[in-house]
Amino acid sequence: MTPSARFSTPLVWSILLTSAALLHGQTPQPTQPVQSPPPAQGQPSLTVDRDPAPSPDPDPAPGSVNQTAPQSSQGVITRGSGGKYVLRQDTYEVRLNATVLDGSGRSILDLNKDAFHVYEDGVPQTIASFRHEDLPVSLGILIDSSGSMYDKRAAVNQAALDLVKLSNPDDEAFLVDFSWEAFIDQDFTSDTAKLQQGLGLIKSSGGTAVYDALVASADYLSKNAKRPKQVLLVVTDGEDNASSATLEDAIRRIQDLDGPVIYCVGLLFGPDTDKNEVRHARRVLEALSEQTGGVAYFPKNIKEVDAIAAEVAHDIRTQYTLAYRSTKSPTLGGYRQIHVDAKEKGYGKLQVRTRSGYFPKTDKTDKPDAAAGAAN
Repeated sequence: MTPSARFSTPLVWSILLTSAALLHGQTPQPTQPVQSPPPAQGQPSLTVDRDPAPSPDPDPAPGSVNQTAPQSSQGVITRGSGGKYVLRQDTYEVRLNATVLDGSGRSILDLNKDAFHVYEDGVPQTIASFRHEDLPVSLGILIDSSGSMYDKRAAVNQAALDLVKLSNPDDEAFLVDFSWEAFIDQDFTSDTAKLQQGLGLIKSSGGTAVYDALVASADYLSKNAKRPKQVLLVVTDGEDNASSATLEDAIRRIQDLDGPVIYCVGLLFGPDTDKNEVRHARRVLEALSEQTGGVAYFPKNIKEVDAIAAEVAHDIRTQYTLAYRSTKSPTLGGYRQIHVDAKEKGYGKLQVRTRSGYFPKTDKTDKPDAAAGAAN
């Protein structure tokens, strides 16, 4: 892949928006990193899902259905007509990454499965699996490359590298910078030297299209990540002023993708900052993190960024991972609200941080299980 390839229409769709390229029949084109002027009215700089309700992933072409034995987490296997086994999508497994804090904000790391209680739309759910271990993640690092970030670049780059160094050695990370448009500077890698090289490609100029970068990166992560546990880290110094997507679009798309945990670092300080813009930017970053189970950080100066990177790495590596099969069929559609409680003797009131909800993916067809049928 060409370093610093663009994420914009019609260039390099295969890098970040693979599904969109296939749907529209466009062929990826190589490009060079450029700093473009603001996009014209009605011409978004980043291809995103523009529908009020995000479109589902495309149906597979006839004959392309995967015939391997389905995992139990995908649904219920039953014997259909002719003695063949079919996978019926009337159950839906929901995975949650959860951090538990006490009243002082300290992480609680010694809970067992019985301490947790999961509710979907107020209905108790049965926890099907529970893990508390350092699971490897697929991580996207999104760095604001607008003009106002110039004097913060060195510290932010170092913090990004330190985050990866402090993470699980089996993690994979990709690097994106965004101003008017989003660029991918390094594809998935565990090599910090390659990430450092990608960071060197970032130039500071232009506006701030946070929402577009988030939507595109979440799509890319969903389609290309090797790890089921997925995270996005966003570093920015201001509010969005260049996206075609809205905050609501971004959150909806991420939830529709069963998407990543988002951590935000808002560098909202400096002598020339506008108080109203700072308040709005803070609310936006808090909303993004709270809806996805992450955290928004607001350092008072650039020197605090490196410590935040270490805190994010620790948070990711010490989370609980729970899964449950929803009691509500995914074919009913609609947003599902999630609430998780944790109670344990010896502790006071505990706070569980996880994503607020999701939109279930649906598959209306019964999939024959060739492997199961062949075995009988």
